[in-house]
Amino acid sequence: MKFNKAIIEKYCDVLLWALKTARKGPFRKGDVILVSYHMEALRVAELLQARLLMDGFHPVLRLRSTPRMERDFFSLANPKQLVFQAPGSRELHKAMNGAIYLYAPESLTHLSTVDPRRIGKATVAAKPLRDVLDRREEKGLFGWTLCLFPTLGLAKHAGLSLQRYATEVIRACYLDRNDPVKEWKETHREVTAIKKWLNGMEIEALHMESDTMDLVVTPGRRRKWVGVSGHNIPSFEIFLSPDWRGTEGVFFSDQPSFRNGNYVQGVRLLFEKGRAVKVEAREGEEFTVKQLSMDKGACRIGEFSLTDRRFSRIARFMANTLYDENFGGRYGNCHIALGSSYSDTYDGNPGNLTREAKQKLGFNESALHWDLVNTERKVITAHFTSGAKKIIYEDGMFRCG
Repeated sequence: MKFNKAIIEKYCDVLLWALKTARKGPFRKGDVILVSYHMEALRVAELLQARLLMDGFHPVLRLRSTPRMERDFFSLANPKQLVFQAPGSRELHKAMNGAIYLYAPESLTHLSTVDPRRIGKATVAAKPLRDVLDRREEKGLFGWTLCLFPTLGLAKHAGLSLQRYATEVIRACYLDRNDPVKEWKETHREVTAIKKWLNGMEIEALHMESDTMDLVVTPGRRRKWVGVSGHNIPSFEIFLSPDWRGTEGVFFSDQPSFRNGNYVQGVRLLFEKGRAVKVEAREGEEFTVKQLSMDKGACRIGEFSLTDRRFSRIARFMANTLYDENFGGRYGNCHIALGSSYSDTYDGNPGNLTREAKQKLGFNESALHWDLVNTERKVITAHFTSGAKKIIYEDGMFRCG
């Protein structure tokens, strides 16, 4: 299947539904909506602009850098240029009510020769802008969604033709259905039932076991499971941001990962007292080590996630985290994110969370957020505060009831 006009119109329907679903507070006419896009996704950006204008919003269009622009920036920028933030950036972030990010990269490995520490410095320098949006989102003033548009670069690294890759994207987002928004609403309803079941249990610890992993994660106080919130299209995961201090044991990522123009495979992490104290990778180990030393929180986890194979329409490697972290396949997937946590997994009003309160509850803070995925067969046992225990996830499915 191809991304023709009819498919793009359906995609825009889904993205606008996702944007409105992701924001806790209501949108109003006159709200400022950012549309950030790669050139390959221009057709989607054009239609979104028209739809936003017709709905009474103020769309702000921003074209993302090309691979050469990114490579030249990280290679040529002096220390001041590396951390420079353009005038008006903070003002725009303070005024934004929504954002739609259209990811359509031409290249996935163009930064492989760049020192990861330079990328890390730029990422840390931009974190205050992200903090502005995080606070606005916590107060219900901002919402966002993210999607992917197929490109030759993505298809190549996934080992597919462009047409086959496009077909996989269309299928994953329900764009092959007459009413994809209706399908997403149904998925949202079914996943909400599982989240309600999970949130009704008093879980002290989660123990994940497989042939390659033996990991204990502590959900922490005042936590709730969230997912299928509209933030990502597609999204089938259910996750929380745990108390990073209770992470112990081994996690292994059997899915490759493309990050900041680098290819990483076979990451193995040993956690002790909440920190990754040993980092190994079959490929990209030096890059991985430097990413985890980006700041104090980069070696700690900010997310623990599970995907039920009964929901996910993704059954192959897509060379993109948005898809790979939602992999269904035979055994579903579990992934952790190194770095920043999500305050929307707090079971109270995130807008009332101060930095001190987050630290006390064990919410991690970092400029990094890197999802690492395991798709192998695994068993996850919940240990309850009562002392009892129960298997809640096995063979790629939640064991509700």
